[in-house]
Formats: sequence, structure tokens, C-alpha cells
Amino acid sequence: MSELSVSREVAVSPEALWDLITDLDRSPNVISAVTSIKRLDGGSGFGVGTRWQETRLIFDREATEVLEVTEMDPGRSYTVETDTDGAHYRSVISVEETPAGSMITITFGAESGGTVSKVLAGTIGKLFEGGTRRALAQDLEDIAVVAEATT
Repeated sequence: MSELSVSREVAVSPEALWDLITDLDRSPNVISAVTSIKRLDGGSGFGVGTRWQETRLIFDREATEVLEVTEMDPGRSYTVETDTDGAHYRSVISVEETPAGSMITITFGAESGGTVSKVLAGTIGKLFEGGTRRALAQDLEDIAVVAEATT
């Protein structure tokens, strides 16, 4: 699986940051690229098994995916996965304490299925790496702005 990581320091406690990033229903008001969320699990909490349909702007186009939390270390990290268009996507969002507050990191990975998809991913994937890195950095910037404004 090809992966890239982006981190951002945030001047809030890890607990405050964790509360914000696991408030799924609030995410369209936090992350500018997320335009809507629709829960599919019938719940209101956040943990392993939480499923939702998320619509977001990706490379200036709307994309809708069904996401699921597959792993969680409460207060420290959670993993979200989805399968779409012959590829498997995995994001790990983690929070660590720092002297100035917290560090949030998103590690995003994609794995293509099938031989042709893998060959295309190896070449075309490199073209999208910069844009993906910028999109993840913007998500972290959006989170930091909201987190720091509410504390």
C-alpha cells in the first residue's frame, strides 16, 4: 500500500483535539472539503463500526464514499477504511501530546486491485500525490483553526 503522512501542531490539549475530530456530525462545519455526512450505523457515537456516507470536494469535484472506523485507540488514533472503484483506501488519524499542545497526523494509503489498476496507480498515482498531500494539509489546517478558536 502506498502511503503518505501529513502532520500539524495544534495549540490545544490532546483531549480537546480528540473530541473535535471524533465529532462526526460536526465535520462538515470543521473540514471545508466535507460538504455532507449521512450516518449509516444509526448511532450518534464514534468507535469501531461507525459507518457514514461522506461527500467531499476532491480535486474540485464532489465525491461520495462510504467510510467505516475499523480500528481505534481511544484518545490516540483511529483508522477509517473504504473500498471504491477497485481500490482500498485507509486513513489513520492520530493525536499526540506536545509541549505546545498536540500534534495531529493523517496517514493516508491506497492500494489498487488488479494488475492493470496497479500499473496505472504506480504511474498516475505519483501525479496525484502532491494534490493529495495539499488536501490532507488543508484538512489539518481546518481542524486546527476550529480547535484553536473554540478553546
